[in-house]
Amino acid sequence: MAFVVIWELMSIFGQRVNPQLDVMMPPPTAVISAASDLMTRGVLFTHIFDSLYRVLLAVGAATALGVPLGLAMGWSSRFRFVVDPLLEFIRPIPPLAWIPLSILWFGIGDVQIVYIIFLAAFFPVVLNSLAGARDVDPYLVQAGLSLGARPRELFLTVVLPAALPHIFTGMRVGLGIGWMALVAGELVAAPSGLGYMINNARTLFRSDYILLGMVLIGVLGLVLDYLMRQAARLVMPWHKGQ
Repeated sequence: MAFVVIWELMSIFGQRVNPQLDVMMPPPTAVISAASDLMTRGVLFTHIFDSLYRVLLAVGAATALGVPLGLAMGWSSRFRFVVDPLLEFIRPIPPLAWIPLSILWFGIGDVQIVYIIFLAAFFPVVLNSLAGARDVDPYLVQAGLSLGARPRELFLTVVLPAALPHIFTGMRVGLGIGWMALVAGELVAAPSGLGYMINNARTLFRSDYILLGMVLIGVLGLVLDYLMRQAARLVMPWHKGQ
C-alpha cells in the first residue's frame, strides 16, 4: 500500500515538472481507470481468461510429459544416456526462437502460443524431476530393498515421494517462466490475451493499459504460485520446505 501511495504522489508531482510523465508513468488511479474502462467494454476478463487458459494448458502438458520423463531418466542411467544429449541440445535454444517456425506450423492462435509456453516450462520440470529421482537418500533405497520391495514398489513408495519436492519446485519454476513466454508469444502473434493487450496499448501510447497488463500478470502469477504451494502442502504434509 505504501508503494502505491508513493507511486501516486511521485506521478502527481512529476507531472507538474514534466507533463510528459503522464504518458511515461501514469499514476495508479489512471491504471484503475483503465481497468474500469476495459471492464465496461467487456474485454478485460476475456484477456485474463485467454492468458490463463494458455498458461495452465501449456504448464499442465509440460508437467504431464516432463515429470515421467525426468523420473525415468533419474531411475534408469541407460535411458538417461540415450535421452539426455537430445534434451541438452534443444534446451539452450530460447523458446522465442521457435516463434517463427511455430507460426508456420500452427498458424496464429492458441496452439502456437501454448506450444511456446510448453517449451519454456518443459525443461525446468524435466530437470527438477530428474534431480529429485537422483537425490533419493540411498539408505531409504537400501531399506526398501531389504524389506523385499520390487522395483515397481520401490519406485512408487520410495523414489516418487522423495522426488515430489523437486517436482513441485520444477512446476513452480516452469509456471513462472511460462508467464514470460506467454507475454512474448502474445506480443508477437495473438488475437487476445494480456500480452496482446500490452502490445496493442503500446501502439496507442497508452501506458496506463500497459501497466494494467503488467500488474494483472503479476497478480495472476502470485495467486497461481500460492495455489501451487498450498497444493504442495496438501500432497506433502511431511515436507517443511514448501
